[in-house]
Amino acid sequence: MQKVKVCIVGMGEFSDFFIPLFKSHPNVSEVSICDLIPERCDAAIKKHGGITRVFNSYEQLLKEGKDIECIALFTQRHLHGPMVIDALKAGKHVFSAVPMSTSIEECQKIIELVKETRLTYMTGETCYYFPCAIYCRDVYNQGKLGKFVYGESQYYHDMECFSYAFAHSGGPNWKRVAGIPPMYYSTHSISMIVSVINEYAKKVSCMGYRDNHEDGIFGVGKNNWDNPFSNETALMEMSGGGIARINEFRRVGTGHKPSSYITCLYGDKGAYEGSVTQHVLIKGVAAGTDTTNIEYVSDLVNTKHYVEEQKMADFNIHESPISEPSHRGFAAVHDLARLPKAFRDVPHTVHYNSHPYLVDDFFRAVVTGKLPPNNAWDSARYMIPGIIAHESALRDGMPMDVPDFGDAPADWAKLTFEPIDYYEL
Repeated sequence: MQKVKVCIVGMGEFSDFFIPLFKSHPNVSEVSICDLIPERCDAAIKKHGGITRVFNSYEQLLKEGKDIECIALFTQRHLHGPMVIDALKAGKHVFSAVPMSTSIEECQKIIELVKETRLTYMTGETCYYFPCAIYCRDVYNQGKLGKFVYGESQYYHDMECFSYAFAHSGGPNWKRVAGIPPMYYSTHSISMIVSVINEYAKKVSCMGYRDNHEDGIFGVGKNNWDNPFSNETALMEMSGGGIARINEFRRVGTGHKPSSYITCLYGDKGAYEGSVTQHVLIKGVAAGTDTTNIEYVSDLVNTKHYVEEQKMADFNIHESPISEPSHRGFAAVHDLARLPKAFRDVPHTVHYNSHPYLVDDFFRAVVTGKLPPNNAWDSARYMIPGIIAHESALRDGMPMDVPDFGDAPADWAKLTFEPIDYYEL
């Protein structure tokens, strides 16, 4: 059994979920950590234990951690691109929190380096393993929807529920970073449609809501991007001719959970429709008649925790809060058998327990040399349309072409998920 060493960079709230997973994966021999703030490293060591080395800067890690094969980046979103490039140049496999980068040039450079070195690179795109995305991929690949014609997905995260995270990572001037254009974080919403239909955006038109909130996060001169928009809505022409609508909202009365989901995915034979906790498969033309048939699939897509909660005698769908139980834990559509045994019973955690799948994808790819989901080519297709969409919004919705850097090399075998004997230990 091959084992590798990994260093986790950035001891913020997100990486805290991943440290136990990295430590318990059967292909990991050592976990080290890196952060500019020593107190955060101390807290991580105290909470998780078993951390053998601490690096006080990224530069120190790249200089002194020559024996560390893998780097996992959990830094601020606008810092990912340059740090990934430095890691790849240093010969490291890279797991990066999303987004890939906020620069098209950096996305292109990452693709070039990965193609040249054949090092593993993937983004931790949680929404790839959200139940609605898994379900839609399954039925789409089975041909139940037919050819894609239209879809909607979104990432809703109101600043009332988001500012604490920016304040934690951004310091006294956190608002300068919190005002990042919403479409610069479009990877969640775009990935859910792109990963289902296996197409890419060719053209985009986007409109923005010019924010006037008293907190002063969005507006010219108020953030590092002079970004005036708190909400952005994009229409994308996909490579197969269909249309996708993407919403990235930071002022929205829905709060933030569930934040990312597919509202609808329409094909020319069938459709999926979802609304927070209600999910249906519509079989119209595919059923062979002009009568619409509806299959309720909520018990497949909702978390097992929420499905069981609905069976309780005191559950009231009109009064019981859905925020936490609706997005914590595995759903029936998740394939638990492919995971290492230690991952199958992880606690009901955020992001629909997508984290175990992301970690396993990464290390499977590292030890096999195969191409993982959410690789450099996929991740660029999740991100670049958003970068162009923001530019379109600044130009009052002008349609703009979206650059595309093609598919991964045809001779790079894709990762498969057959059973592994030592995963049962």
